[in-house]
Amino acid sequence: MTAFQTGQQRDDTAIAAGFRAAIDEARRFVGATAPNPPVGCALLDRDGVILTVAAHHKAGTLHAEARALAQCAELGLTDRIHSAVVTLEPCNHTGRTPPCSEALLATPVETVWIGCADPNPRVAGGGATRLTAAGRTVRWLSEATALPDQGALLAQCRGLIAPFVYWASSGKTWFTVKQAVDSAGSMIPPAGSTTFTSPAALDLAHALRRATDAVVTGIGTVRADLPGLDVRRVADHEERRRILLVCGRRDNAPAAWLAQAERRFDVRFCAAVEDAPALLAEAGALWALVEAGPTLLAAMRAGDVWDDWLRIEQRAAGGERLTVASRHRDTPLALFADRGLDFVEPAKADQIIKEEDAACFPA
Repeated sequence: MTAFQTGQQRDDTAIAAGFRAAIDEARRFVGATAPNPPVGCALLDRDGVILTVAAHHKAGTLHAEARALAQCAELGLTDRIHSAVVTLEPCNHTGRTPPCSEALLATPVETVWIGCADPNPRVAGGGATRLTAAGRTVRWLSEATALPDQGALLAQCRGLIAPFVYWASSGKTWFTVKQAVDSAGSMIPPAGSTTFTSPAALDLAHALRRATDAVVTGIGTVRADLPGLDVRRVADHEERRRILLVCGRRDNAPAAWLAQAERRFDVRFCAAVEDAPALLAEAGALWALVEAGPTLLAAMRAGDVWDDWLRIEQRAAGGERLTVASRHRDTPLALFADRGLDFVEPAKADQIIKEEDAACFPA
């Protein structure tokens, strides 16, 4: 904070810092919470000092608000709680855990800042309504245009729950396609190499594997490359067993590769790529990363089986361009905006994919 800020500006800066802390903590558990969405919570005192930050770790464990409140109690700081900053509206129903709205009401909290409304059509919601009825002030990030970095914070709060919203409303898993091409538009690495992308792009690929619930590939890629598709360049979630969906016939998979894959993944096969989003949704996967070759990607493009498309393009003059074409207003890739991603407007996404992939998918 700077010396010339007004009181309101200091408050806004503190709340923005609370949202940033809550989002960053929730990001640590993206890929571990399905079928629940990742959520973060920060508790602040009257001066805007962050008392504690917490996130939902996995289904069946404490929600972010309950965990933050428990941490605050352990520190003996409950009486100092003034504001709660949450990325998602507190729940107001009893599931595996008690309502977070009631947990907050059992504290001195006066103001609750909310990043996104609860979108779950299967529950009553109403956390904000319950808090307001009990005399607490509820503020919405979407309406707080004066907050520093409000647009980026809102995009990331929405990004945290985008796959969950899609899964709950459509019965399908969110598909992110990752496609790497050289400066000529080819997906084929140089002879003797398995990739032509930079270490930073490889780190991003492994971070995306960590963040997703499933990896999708094609039987052609399996037979040609014998890919591992596991998380290696970043630390993975503990005891995380993802789904590996192979588009193709099981009897076409090399036996040795399949035996190794089944030790690390829940390996499944599907005959038609159009069936993949619903198949994975039934298994509880919210977000899937597609890592495949030109044949499967062409089929996905033709069948509109994708939600956002990350294209990593090697530049002829050196370096890379990372472009995201999303078919939705909100995308979980907003959580990786700090990695130099260039986002395309949803209205232009389909046309961008058709134009840029003409070299990879000739008619």
